[in-house]
Amino acid sequence: MKYISTRGQAPALNFEDVLLTGLAADGGLYVPETLPQFSAADIEQMAELDYPQLAQKIIAPFVSDCIPEADLEAILQSTYAEFRHDAVAPLVQLDHNQWVLELFHGPTLAFKDFALQLLGRLLDYVLERKHQKVVIMGATSGDTGSAAIEGCKRCNNIDIFILHPHGRVSDVQRKQMTTVVGDNIHNLAVQGNFDDCQAMVKSSFNDRGFLPADRRLVAVNSINWARIMAQIVYYFYAAVALGAPARKMAFSVPTGNFGDIFAGYLAQQMGLPIERLIIATNSNDVLHRVLTSGTYGRQSLEHTLSPSMDITVSSNFERLLFDLYQRDGAAIGDLMSRFDAGDISFSAAAMDRAKTLFSSCRVSDDETREQIAATWDRCEYMLDPHSAIGVKAALDCDLPASVPVVTLATAHPAKFPDAVKQAGLDEAPSLPHHLRDLFERPERCEVLPNELAAVQAFMAGNINA
Repeated sequence: MKYISTRGQAPALNFEDVLLTGLAADGGLYVPETLPQFSAADIEQMAELDYPQLAQKIIAPFVSDCIPEADLEAILQSTYAEFRHDAVAPLVQLDHNQWVLELFHGPTLAFKDFALQLLGRLLDYVLERKHQKVVIMGATSGDTGSAAIEGCKRCNNIDIFILHPHGRVSDVQRKQMTTVVGDNIHNLAVQGNFDDCQAMVKSSFNDRGFLPADRRLVAVNSINWARIMAQIVYYFYAAVALGAPARKMAFSVPTGNFGDIFAGYLAQQMGLPIERLIIATNSNDVLHRVLTSGTYGRQSLEHTLSPSMDITVSSNFERLLFDLYQRDGAAIGDLMSRFDAGDISFSAAAMDRAKTLFSSCRVSDDETREQIAATWDRCEYMLDPHSAIGVKAALDCDLPASVPVVTLATAHPAKFPDAVKQAGLDEAPSLPHHLRDLFERPERCEVLPNELAAVQAFMAGNINA
């Protein structure tokens, strides 16, 4: 399988090169040239598979030219052995046709573990074979950083630098990053917001001259195709468990960067019968505004109860635009160039295509608190604020009563105890056993000014692999 850039001016690559590349040379994002297809009969047979087996079925076509089947099986078995629930991604029923898919049973209690535990192992496998060392650079609004560190900490061929907005992640999220000790692990608290961190990552990928010539810069944010690929699996897993392909499903996805819900779009394009994908946003509602107005524009970032969604520019949205514009790379290049200068509007044809599958909902902090409380009152199920936004959007979306709606529960409530407390619950969320001593562990973190030069200088001076 070959991968092509959304902007059409970069060379096509195989999976191994895409894994190590991140952004394409033309500034675009890599997507598969074609997608594997699964028939109704294929999907029926998936009901017989456990999670690692299903992951092999979905992922193998994307990597088959680079990773032999037996090696991929070993990588996947090792990846999902790290999860604390035997089902890996269990479903919990909230109401007759309302479900949550618990994606927080990995080491760092967030859905990012599904992709980043796998990404770390894929990088280890490829780098060992190629005898190369790389520098990982990533930005996080909370969960990506800890999941990336946990996924990559065992690899001797990597230096990892994770940028997070100073004072703008929860205490649990921060401690999960800063208490993992290793000479190759560096947490950088930038005196800005997430978008500032993300902009530094993009600038660094566009100009990598600050690194030694023998070090390649690798992305762990969802611009890396391998992360999107890994997330496709749990859409198939949930749908099959609830009766697909005999009936269609809907998914409500708390999202800011569009990566997680784009994986659902790909699942639908690969044959999974999805009736609707619901974009659930907080007050940083760039995606909701796109779908309701057709305009893509920046606005001031608001700090909310759901910090992992406090994002004003959705990096992965470009991948969907590429399809909405009939895979016209020149058109996407022009759109994104104009977006750099200000707000842009999309064609009516592109928006009509988007609205055939997507709907959206904006949820305020007050509504988030109310949903956490209401779900607890009805069935004593505790939601974190991001998952509560997804449940609220699922309830408000106008869908046929016969269509099951699955909300992706993207984080464990113990990661956001303040939000749960504000919702008025009479029970506090507790950390799982493996993290009970988290607040007793020593931290290591560098606070840096919101300056690209300062961040790049620190990175250049701290390469240890």
